[in-house]
Amino acid sequence: MSHRVINFYAGPAGLPLEPLKRAQDELLDFAGTGMSVMEISHRAKEYDAVHGEALSLVRELLGLPANFKVLLLQGGAHLSFAMIPLNLLQSGRKADYVLTGNWAEKAFKEAKLVGGDNVRAAASTKDVKFARLPKAGEYAWNSDAAYVHFTSNNTVEGTQFKEFPPTDKPLICDMSSDIMWRPFDVSKFGLIYAGAQKNLGPSGVTVVIIRDDILEMCEAQDLPSYLRFKIHAEKNSLYNTPPCFGVYILRNVLAYNKSIGGLSAIEANNRKKGELLYGCIDRHPGFFKPFVIENADRSFMNVDFFLPTEELTDMFVKEAKKNGMVGLKGYRDIGGIRVSTYNAVTVDNVATLTAFMEDFVKKNG
Repeated sequence: MSHRVINFYAGPAGLPLEPLKRAQDELLDFAGTGMSVMEISHRAKEYDAVHGEALSLVRELLGLPANFKVLLLQGGAHLSFAMIPLNLLQSGRKADYVLTGNWAEKAFKEAKLVGGDNVRAAASTKDVKFARLPKAGEYAWNSDAAYVHFTSNNTVEGTQFKEFPPTDKPLICDMSSDIMWRPFDVSKFGLIYAGAQKNLGPSGVTVVIIRDDILEMCEAQDLPSYLRFKIHAEKNSLYNTPPCFGVYILRNVLAYNKSIGGLSAIEANNRKKGELLYGCIDRHPGFFKPFVIENADRSFMNVDFFLPTEELTDMFVKEAKKNGMVGLKGYRDIGGIRVSTYNAVTVDNVATLTAFMEDFVKKNG
């Protein structure tokens, strides 16, 4: 087998090895068809079985109640930023947005293009460069909001909601970078969307989970057909040709997640990784400086920190790569180091990184 590096890229991100091996084994002859899954019709029974299993596994792993639909769409979170207000802010409806980072701001700006002044910022931590999440008393909810939008994990800044925003309005959430990192109560949510390329599969697939009462609010008849959630729900996400290979890999990853014990087992691994990495950072406060202000806000998916100088930062990235670890350069607007430890990153991977970090401090601290 060819050499595999330890992948800490923020996205597209690493995938578990077993689902990739499964794809490798079936690449030229899928399910006895004599073709790749990329080559057969999306109406063929062999693909339909994959499509149905992917939808079913999303439901099973998240424990979705019957009053939720699962859609497999395209366009990533960017398209969802627009589809949500286009579908839900008809008839003068209003919405609250929680601004906690780069992607939350992008969602807000797209919604403003659709809803104008009916889209309000209920909270923002931009004054501290999004280095923490809003505190309980900092939300200014509007009683007439049809929904509250937030981003559960801020990939750029490295903050993550462990408790969701305190509101009785339907929650709409961009979970692109931490969906399925742990079990959670889905009933609080009206709609969840997630680009697959962090925790679920390859880029090109967007998982959308929408509650029936929210789907009923999508009454616009004058939207282009592809932009209407109802059409995708009615057509079982087969309104147009889906990203078949992406859905196939998604199925493989979800089946693997189920085989290792589901989201409870995944959460246990993610917490171990967090303990290792944050433990190492905290042991060397004069050398590793976290970006996130409040420990309670620290993400289990994306960890940002700074070294004392730019020269040491560059050296860290280059030496890590020589040791088989890639994707550690910080986001361009923040700098420093960013370690993305999505579900596919193992505890052993993080242990290898922290051993490297300890050695780096000894040599350069």
